[in-house]
Amino acid sequence: MQRLSSFYPSILGANIHYIRQKEPKGLGHAIYCAKSFIGNEPFAVLLGDDIVYAEKPCLKQMIEAYEEYKTTILGVQEVAREDVCKYGIIDGKHIEDRVYKVKGLVEKPSVEDAPSNVAILGRYIINPAIFEILEHTEPGKGGEIQLTDALKELAQREAMYAYNFEGRRYDVGDKQGFIEATIDFAINRKDLREGVLEYLVNVVNRETGNVVENEAAATNEN
Repeated sequence: MQRLSSFYPSILGANIHYIRQKEPKGLGHAIYCAKSFIGNEPFAVLLGDDIVYAEKPCLKQMIEAYEEYKTTILGVQEVAREDVCKYGIIDGKHIEDRVYKVKGLVEKPSVEDAPSNVAILGRYIINPAIFEILEHTEPGKGGEIQLTDALKELAQREAMYAYNFEGRRYDVGDKQGFIEATIDFAINRKDLREGVLEYLVNVVNRETGNVVENEAAATNEN
């Protein structure tokens, strides 16, 4: 997490604070642990297992949205309907371009109960009023203090918006997502691109050859 003021160009350095969540009580509890550091400022939350590749950094997009709406902004993208059970899902109204007005949220709903397929994907800018709510939020799904539950209450108290950010999001908590992110980020670096592509071509050729050999061997056995 980072206080929003720390992202502006006028800040020449940063003070790094490390806060350990002593018990695995959920994302909402983890954020509440940072209350003393954040104080009464809006702040950004970036979940480490969500990586976004975009020409304009995802957080910069969201800061610009915050500067326009002056309230909590959730970073979202559409997901496959069958995947809504993996995410916090917004119940909202599309108001312009990439922006939704949030009416409510549901944490990891079933496909049947999901109000949309617009999922919160690891990027938030949140007003400090969330801390008072988190202090009294009871454990929810999975027995954890869910940030989504606190945000749902915050949305009843003040305006909240969701921003459908541009860029590709990778779930690096998933093995496949981690591999895809590593490859894509590597080939987008000039100093790595040529060597990585050459290696991938060699792997594909090798594995294609193995498949052909195995198919031929199976045909001969038959």
